[in-house]
Amino acid sequence: MLKPDELLVDVAALVESGNSNQMSLTVVAGGAVITGRLAPEAVWRKRVSEVLADSAQLSGFSAAFTAAARKEGPPTHLHFHVARILQGSVGIPETGGMYRVAIEDVSAWTMGDFSYSDH
Repeated sequence: MLKPDELLVDVAALVESGNSNQMSLTVVAGGAVITGRLAPEAVWRKRVSEVLADSAQLSGFSAAFTAAARKEGPPTHLHFHVARILQGSVGIPETGGMYRVAIEDVSAWTMGDFSYSDH
């Protein structure tokens, strides 16, 4: 997007202000379909830091995610958790991952997350 969708920025701002992680969203960014729940950036960073801290190989990266969450102004990124990249009838990863997507890269979006099934 040349200019980020103002409504999507407003949705992201509401997630940030309410510290809720229950807003489900599906976006298309860079040709990929990502579906899951949004989390406030601070909550997302904390969870990523915890996952990295528990890893023998990646624990040194944990501190990068404990830095201050965001500067003033409207949100510039969406922070997904329990999210999947949809590829055909499969969601990757099956258990859900954590993704950070620049709002300006979102070319389409809808409320809710898509389910997928092998049936």
